[in-house]
Amino acid sequence: MTLKSFLASAMLVLICLLSTVGAQDQQPESLPNIVLIISDDQGWADIGYNNSKVYSPNLDHLAKTGVTFTQHYVMPQCTPTRVALMTGRYPSRFGGAALSASNQPAFPKGTPTIASMLKSSGYETFLCGKWHLGSSPNHGPNQFGFDHSYGSLAGAVGMYDHRYRKGKFERTWHRNLRPIDGNEDGKHATDLVTDEAVKIISTKRDKPFFLYIPYHSVHTPLDERGPFTDRPTQLDPKNKNRWLDEDKIKWFNDPDGLIQAEKDPEKRLFLAAVHHLDDAIGRIVKALDKTNQRENTLILFSSDNGPQVSWGGKAYPDDLKLTDFNQKLPFRGKKVDVWEGGIHVPALANWPEKLKPRKFDQPTHIIDWYPTLAQLVKNSSNTKVAWDGIDLTPAIFKQQSLPKRDLYWTWSPRINRWALRHGNWKIVKYGTGAPKSPQEWKLFDLANDPKESIDLSAVYKNQTSRMHKRFLIHRAKDKRRGERRD
Repeated sequence: MTLKSFLASAMLVLICLLSTVGAQDQQPESLPNIVLIISDDQGWADIGYNNSKVYSPNLDHLAKTGVTFTQHYVMPQCTPTRVALMTGRYPSRFGGAALSASNQPAFPKGTPTIASMLKSSGYETFLCGKWHLGSSPNHGPNQFGFDHSYGSLAGAVGMYDHRYRKGKFERTWHRNLRPIDGNEDGKHATDLVTDEAVKIISTKRDKPFFLYIPYHSVHTPLDERGPFTDRPTQLDPKNKNRWLDEDKIKWFNDPDGLIQAEKDPEKRLFLAAVHHLDDAIGRIVKALDKTNQRENTLILFSSDNGPQVSWGGKAYPDDLKLTDFNQKLPFRGKKVDVWEGGIHVPALANWPEKLKPRKFDQPTHIIDWYPTLAQLVKNSSNTKVAWDGIDLTPAIFKQQSLPKRDLYWTWSPRINRWALRHGNWKIVKYGTGAPKSPQEWKLFDLANDPKESIDLSAVYKNQTSRMHKRFLIHRAKDKRRGERRD
């Protein structure tokens, strides 16, 4: 080999090496980190940017500097919304345990999920918080694409002892499906989950990460002890309108005085829980800033369903009875309703300099987040997945309009609540048995009647019939096995 050819070959090798290094250096930009946060039972009015009575500055800032989805929908309850999020499909496509809060497997092993899709795209995948899609370890998050998991396999837990209701699934606090000795008693679940998330963000790694944080807050039991960790939240025996040592607990005392301005102690306790949750989300953002990852991280936030409103207590450790403790909704209904109050919740997307701050006022649904993220990371392995959701990237990145489409709701294995939205029209039926004729529906015009107070089905019979036909198309796709019948 001549000196000239040797130098040419060496230069070619050097160029290839530099190209490889360049490609690796560019990977974090081409594949952003994704932090997906779900709050629990946080109604549309339980957040500051929708209600000036609520103190949530960190979420408000993410909304102000990102895309706020003003007509964002979920399912009426926790497990169904998590099914819709993870699979991009309506829970009724799976039937049975997917249709309401359940400890049973919500969908079969092998079902593609957001986590398995992102893992196949080169992501390291983490869950910190509440799974509630199958409360046994053999159906936990590590079986569905998560490399690491931490929190509870079951649903709500005692905030300080992290146990589910008494019975088979009581011991649910785990790391990678293995129960943690002592359940990490004595520290608020929100703080434990956030601590874990911050550690994940702060750890150097070669891959982009997907961090799913389904918080337990602000679901009951509401328990905000502050420094008084050895005793449950309780009313002051000397003043039944105050919580014991409320003045000394951070979460009851925001700088703007909003929480203390609330006269109802139960509403004040809930506002304190929102403050605590919001502070935790602020810690997540600060960790991204501190590690210089914020500019290359997409943050998504949504509640899982509407507000609980009232609760009988005694289901979980230190579980208070509470009445009318959420903020008042501008909609009809609440959690487990297919009225707007049960399914229309706060949501946002934030990615500095990639997403222009604005309000997005077209209907979106949490089923859209799987196909949207698949498109964002250019994943083509799920082209055969029968998503019900659509890709939102043209709308949120290029400000294009979404196609008019159907949104569809059911609830409970007995399915006694039904709804479908198309454009501004929405049909609703309560009662067991799938609607067989247009006459069984109530019809509402959401543009002029967002509180669903005026039934127009008798006035617009043709529109009700057209909506019923759309419903039948969706109903034909549902899995009937596992449904209970009267």
